Amino acid sequence: MSHRLEDVMALFDGLFLPRYRTRLVRGGDEPLYLPADEASPCHRVIFARGFFASALHEVSHWCIAGARRREFEDYGYWYLPDGRDADQQRDFEAVEVAPQALELLFSRACGRPFRVSIDNLGEVEVDRQGFQARVEARAERYLREGLPGRAAAFRQALAVFYQESGNLEQAVAVGQCCLESAGSRPHEAID
Repeated sequence: MSHRLEDVMALFDGLFLPRYRTRLVRGGDEPLYLPADEASPCHRVIFARGFFASALHEVSHWCIAGARRREFEDYGYWYLPDGRDADQQRDFEAVEVAPQALELLFSRACGRPFRVSIDNLGEVEVDRQGFQARVEARAERYLREGLPGRAAAFRQALAVFYQESGNLEQAVAVGQCCLESAGSRPHEAID
């Protein structure tokens, strides 16, 4: 099965550009979310270095961010780079469980392997298996209780395209139907 970034970008843009004026964009070394501005009429979810996993991860953050958060660069959060201490790493993992759980579900929908990202090359000891278990438990909870509306639509479009061999138009159409019914789904928007 071929996993082309152009396909994931086309699925995302097909689903979310019309309604949310948001595009998925290949970027440089660091991922970034940029709201629309004078230079661009569209919001941009920018993933790192053309990595498929980065694209899915950045989409998962966007799917969780509420409307107010989506008005700010990087949703108004400040990112601590590598070298976090134990408390900072614990805080990082706490906020990363939900987006990485969505990334896990997106990866499965694409038929791709998933690996948690601890994202810390510092001196602190990290419990990769413990974090993996929390991410998997959160993914199972999403499956039981329902995904946020945009995440459910994106996951459905990925599944149609990668698992059911639908074309891009079919996958986007199924995702759009899912978006239409999102009003009855639980929301996990962080405002």
